[in-house]
Amino acid sequence: MPANPVHPRARDYASSFLPGVIPHEAELTAGVRIEPGKRYGFFTDTTLCIGCKACEVACKEWNLLPADDLKLRGHSYDNTGDLGALTWRHVHFIEHMDNAQGARVTEMAPFQSNWLMMSDVCKHCSPAPCLEACPTGALFRTEFDTVVVQQDVCNGCAYCQPACPFGVVEVALEDGKARKCTLCYDRLKGGLEPACAKSCPTDSIQFGELSDLHRRARRRVTALDELVVTAGYLYGVPDAPDKTAVHGEGLRELNAFFLLTAPPETYNLPRAPSRPANRTGPGLAAGLGMMAALATAAFGLFAAGKNGRG
Repeated sequence: MPANPVHPRARDYASSFLPGVIPHEAELTAGVRIEPGKRYGFFTDTTLCIGCKACEVACKEWNLLPADDLKLRGHSYDNTGDLGALTWRHVHFIEHMDNAQGARVTEMAPFQSNWLMMSDVCKHCSPAPCLEACPTGALFRTEFDTVVVQQDVCNGCAYCQPACPFGVVEVALEDGKARKCTLCYDRLKGGLEPACAKSCPTDSIQFGELSDLHRRARRRVTALDELVVTAGYLYGVPDAPDKTAVHGEGLRELNAFFLLTAPPETYNLPRAPSRPANRTGPGLAAGLGMMAALATAAFGLFAAGKNGRG
């Protein structure tokens, strides 16, 4: 007989009807106990995603987000389009195309698919450009090392929108407040696994401590290489390959990182996302230099005019 896969603590809750929330429930569902002061995030393995959109539905249900303008886009089976103020999880449907002919691929390798699926989300960057750009403190880093927007503090300035290198943060037209994924901050405080990860039927979205997720992700890449199924690599992890150098412009790592099998641009991810704060110093220096040059030119013209009159 195989070993019982049920977590030992589950035996304490045999009944389907419980009087309240199970303490440290994430220990049962994700194998991790949530504690303040530790770093948590998502590892999204795109090779396991089946495009079911259960994560999208769970996110909207838990966060009371209304439905978007649901309709087929004419170029994909995806019906939600992209991340936004009202969509904090979005599953990309990406069809392989024949680059030479610009047409659909008609043949498929054994055990492979001509579709790439990826559940996209806020990356909870470290450091977070959106947080650095916020003038009111509406964006803050939590005790779980995630980034959250406080709508009651947000003044709708939208500085966070262009600061985000992934185009995640958006100011809602309904109330003029910035909105994005909170990595289920309220659930984490209650010891619960985030709704999207808990609802994922294939474990494509995995929640846990970042250090553990990094080890798990590297083992998965090694396993794929040994199977010779596909060439996978990690996007958003320290010491990642050059093609995913997210730390090249000041982003050390992403708390929500991905295992990909195609170039980042295929998934609408920048190859080397930049951090606007890195350009502040050079921009200020260039501005001061221009002001000094204009002042020198003006002084020269003034002196020339004065000498001409003399």
